[in-house]
Amino acid sequence: MDRRLLVATKNPGKIKEISEFLKDLPLEIVSLKDVGIEEDVEEDGKDYFENSKKKALFYAKLSGIPSISDDGGIEIAALDGAPGVHSRRWLGYVATDEELIEYMKKVAKELPEENRNAYFKTVVTLALPSGEVFQSYGEIKGIIAREPLAALLEGYPYRSFFYLPELKKFYHESEMTGDETKKYNHRYQAMEELRKHIRKTIAI
Repeated sequence: MDRRLLVATKNPGKIKEISEFLKDLPLEIVSLKDVGIEEDVEEDGKDYFENSKKKALFYAKLSGIPSISDDGGIEIAALDGAPGVHSRRWLGYVATDEELIEYMKKVAKELPEENRNAYFKTVVTLALPSGEVFQSYGEIKGIIAREPLAALLEGYPYRSFFYLPELKKFYHESEMTGDETKKYNHRYQAMEELRKHIRKTIAI
């Protein structure tokens, strides 16, 4: 029986994180590169649910393998929820981690001290080649620090600014323990919701 699960993203940070969350399951986690897929999907949905579903369905049907895709972003309260679905394209194009870090340095300095609240939100979709879809949601609240953490987490530029007052730590793998990651990681929350569907559909 084919027990492959395609993590349908080109973001190395997401591939690493999702693979880590599912490492206890008897699955072969494969990437788009592993299966020779180079096609991109236009993320033109109005929200995370639409974009996540569109990507997962596209790659599941293209590959013939059950596929997981997520869509999410950072929403900054003082900016009316921006950048949101445009988090990676906030500068008007698909920016690099370094470009977004530099832009966020300016944004962080200009936010009002009384409202530096922000949210990381994500929708994770499991899609089957048949067209069947399952979705789950996760979010975490924090604040935008005035100065970023020096360490950059590849694929996650905004985490260098995202501070968790409860933990007194940045939302960053170099700062958080494994248990803290499970409790606070928004993608982990969403992935846990999908586990029962992954088990059922891939018969594990």
